[in-house]
Amino acid sequence: MTAGWSLVVPVKGTIDAKSRLGDALSAQERSSLALAFAHDTVVAAVASARVARVYVVTDAEIDWPASTTAGAAETVVVVPEGERRGLNAAIELGIRAAGRSLGSSAPAAGIAVLLGDLPALRSEDLDAALASAENIDRGFVPDAEGTGTTLLTARAGLPLEPRFGENSAAAHAALGHVRLDAGTSLRRDVDVPAALEEAMRLGVGERTRAALSPQRIRS
Repeated sequence: MTAGWSLVVPVKGTIDAKSRLGDALSAQERSSLALAFAHDTVVAAVASARVARVYVVTDAEIDWPASTTAGAAETVVVVPEGERRGLNAAIELGIRAAGRSLGSSAPAAGIAVLLGDLPALRSEDLDAALASAENIDRGFVPDAEGTGTTLLTARAGLPLEPRFGENSAAAHAALGHVRLDAGTSLRRDVDVPAALEEAMRLGVGERTRAALSPQRIRS
């Protein structure tokens, strides 16, 4: 590998986030969990050997992780979402920000979109998928149910066409993205209680564990 990936991570971070987690949690608790999921997702991405920079598209104000490598350039860049026009519009903001940076920096492997609700994500699973993506023009990783998409990739110089939403896996495949093999942690997004239970069995990140503590759910 000669260059790293620019990774776009959209994060909703509003009071209506993760509403499908159910009424057992308050809206504030669900919102706090959503931000915890995103934080742990970004932590895993920053630790990935194949990720050069992470563009978090959000208006949420939390302490996003930074590079732990001495002398490294800023690893996490926050792109303000501003007016909310939906998930794909937010992703396009991140793609444009990444593209501008790539035009003035060292060559990159490409741009990828990673959803921010992967609290059990392991860096090695992300690395493996991105390694595979370096050998194809455009790729995608379906979620555990096979209908959604958790990772979308395009090699440098090729356009990304995000079609996230219902049945996004089929939509991305129809656009010519090739399905990438991926470890369980990269496919286990969390929208409903059963998915959260499975993520907990896989082992969620530190911020999510804290948010799920019996004392208090917090961001």
